[in-house]
Amino acid sequence: MSESPRTALLLIGFQNDYMHPDGLLHGAIEDTDGFEKMLKNVFHIIESVDDDAVVMLNTPIVFSENYEELHEPIGIMKVIKEAGAFKSGTVGSEIIEQFKKYGDRIQVVSGKRGLNAFSNTDLADRLGEANVERVCIAGVVTSICVDTAGRSALDLGYKVSILKDATCGMNAFEQQFYCENVFPLYADVWTSQQFLDSVGVSV
Repeated sequence: MSESPRTALLLIGFQNDYMHPDGLLHGAIEDTDGFEKMLKNVFHIIESVDDDAVVMLNTPIVFSENYEELHEPIGIMKVIKEAGAFKSGTVGSEIIEQFKKYGDRIQVVSGKRGLNAFSNTDLADRLGEANVERVCIAGVVTSICVDTAGRSALDLGYKVSILKDATCGMNAFEQQFYCENVFPLYADVWTSQQFLDSVGVSV
């Protein structure tokens, strides 16, 4: 266990069905400018941080071939099932190609079957083992998995930061509304540079 408290960077939604232009759910992200900015800032963060200070965890969502985990799904889960997204063994469920070069710098937390990165995974155990004090969140989608993970981290006793220029909603209105009106209720809302400043990186 690390002697000094660390920060976790929780990476959500970095799979082909969301991120790749041919992904089954890529079209759901209407804010293309915000999406491109989010990707650019996430890669900049990954390239800049010191692994001794920041533990990076990627939390992909993957379902079985027949979606047996989803019993009479509604909302976004119904959309995922009907689209055939994030199905085990498909290209769409795979982590984006751009992450592969980082190897084990980014830990892959498997088991996620719903909106919450902490549910059915060992994420909480990994954070505890790494002596994490603050959880910072980047990725998609702002109003769904990002928000759910943030609230859950708070309930588990972590300080929470949402990176407003390293997350993306389905549209620009959603992103602005959550960053200005929802996230401040339970989290710090930071820019990527504020995050880097907090872990001692000056760029």
